Amino acid sequence: MAVTYEEIMSDLKNRIFKPVYFLAGEEPYYIDLITNYIEDKILPEAEKAFNQMIFYGDDTNIPSIIDTARRFPMMASHQVVIIKEAQTLKKIEDLVIYLEKPLQSTILVFSYKYKTLDKRTKLYKTLENHGVYFESSRIRDYLIPAWIERYLMLKGIKTDPSASAMLTEYLGTDLHKIVNELEKLIITLPDGKPVITTALIEKNIGISKDYNNFELQKAIGEKNILKANMIVHYFANNPKDNPITLSIASLFGYFSKLLTYHYLTDKSKNNVAAILRVNPFFVKDYEVSAAKYSVSKTMNIIGLLRTYDLKSKGYGDPGTESGELMKEMVYRILHL
Repeated sequence: MAVTYEEIMSDLKNRIFKPVYFLAGEEPYYIDLITNYIEDKILPEAEKAFNQMIFYGDDTNIPSIIDTARRFPMMASHQVVIIKEAQTLKKIEDLVIYLEKPLQSTILVFSYKYKTLDKRTKLYKTLENHGVYFESSRIRDYLIPAWIERYLMLKGIKTDPSASAMLTEYLGTDLHKIVNELEKLIITLPDGKPVITTALIEKNIGISKDYNNFELQKAIGEKNILKANMIVHYFANNPKDNPITLSIASLFGYFSKLLTYHYLTDKSKNNVAAILRVNPFFVKDYEVSAAKYSVSKTMNIIGLLRTYDLKSKGYGDPGTESGELMKEMVYRILHL
């Protein structure tokens, strides 16, 4: 049965320990949170010198780990053994020998980042029976705005939907990076105003609230030619900060969702939000765009974006500057 981050942390805080924690997956954020908590909080400082050991996958092996895990703690109830960068360990399957009868006074932790175990193996099945196997998956990009809003909500801070979308566009799906930037923003919040806004982001992170892919997408969706051209010219003058590939990917995602919207029979706000996987706040943007771009125009725009994606990578147009390609592409989209 799958175990969640919240369940693991709840048990740890209540000092309910498992003999083995195998933390795997593509998203390192939760792996690091669990590992760091065990490293920092399980043993009191006075006990760590003799009862807490940290190894790295490149510098150890399974027999040494098993030998260490089988030792009894010195003048303490538990010892903690942490293996960082465990994904580099050789012959990881040999761990089964220990897992079949782990020492209850040892808390053995594997930080197995960017990889997962084959669930058909004996190692995985033994872990499920005698320890904890936690898999930390990457969060899909469309879920990041909601993740940001929830992270801030738990700290008593509100955020505008446009602000969370803007942060997602700029920061991507790297949770460590997102949390670092959010914590910087939290520090800058004025007293008595716990709200993250686009203006605050622009002031403290350096993302322009007027010139970014989110605003370009909105301007094109509304067929606001003046605003779209202003943004494109800004991008052309600042190509390093605004790569065309990211703009194309952003627009491709938007128009793909718009095409889906066209074919929905139930266009109620909640249904559209669920199907398109967007915040209900943004459903009105798709309503506006659907009136501006028919099904055939939407399909033609998706085709254009594919063409310019190839051109931006040197296929069929090796000489044109990315800024000029961007201007040409947006002009053609707006004048279909």
